[in-house]
Amino acid sequence: MVSDFFDLTVQAIEGSSNLLGPLRGRVLLVVNVASRCGLTPQYAGLEQLHDELQEHGFSVVGFPCNQFGAQEPGSEEEIRRFCSTTYGVTFPMSAKLEVNGPGRHAIYQWLTDPARGFPGDIEWNFEKFLIGRDGRLLGRYPPTTRPEDNGLRQEIADALTE
Repeated sequence: MVSDFFDLTVQAIEGSSNLLGPLRGRVLLVVNVASRCGLTPQYAGLEQLHDELQEHGFSVVGFPCNQFGAQEPGSEEEIRRFCSTTYGVTFPMSAKLEVNGPGRHAIYQWLTDPARGFPGDIEWNFEKFLIGRDGRLLGRYPPTTRPEDNGLRQEIADALTE
């Protein structure tokens, strides 16, 4: 049985098998991302948030998904290159995965489990989840919640001081 988020296994975009293990003990903002979406410019704000708070034990983690309008059609290498060259992304990312339906990855099964208080399918690209240092799910935010939104930033700040 998986006791907390950090116990889940997911492949990193560059191929390593344990994306979350090295992040244990950090506050995470988990985001399903896509390169060809109207919300793709959120990458800039996510990178800024990651850069600004990483020394305080925070990290954004991106989970590329092609389930919404086929807006993430590229290979892992193409996704990495796009994110790096277009938005300067340095935060960790997973290999492409599914967030809804019968192929839903274990990460998203865990995040949307009704027992954790934030059930339901993922609406669209750039939906966000806040994970505490202890691996507990603290919040869920719709795709239109921007990384610079004061409410989200306050909840991250609160999680960093817990």
